[in-house]
Amino acid sequence: MPSYRITLGVGALRAGTDPQTVLPAAAAAARELTVVEAWDLAVVRGEPRITVRFTADDDEGATHVGRHTNAVVETLADVLAPQLTRRWGARWYPVR
Repeated sequence: MPSYRITLGVGALRAGTDPQTVLPAAAAAARELTVVEAWDLAVVRGEPRITVRFTADDDEGATHVGRHTNAVVETLADVLAPQLTRRWGARWYPVR
């Protein structure tokens, strides 16, 4: 089964959102629909980014998981530059 990842830049938090809840909420959202392989938080050029890696049968299914995850995170914070990628060998390629 192919591996995918959704990467979301995190902007301003919604009122009352604890910053420590955003990444677990993203992973839980994806887990509602598929198997989550890993999740991570990184700061890239001063911007926090969360990544959730998961499996899906195909690009269509992965797109559904990515959109759902994005929608859940948008209830907690502004989402910047969401990107869905698929792993081929050792590289990640954008899903179109």
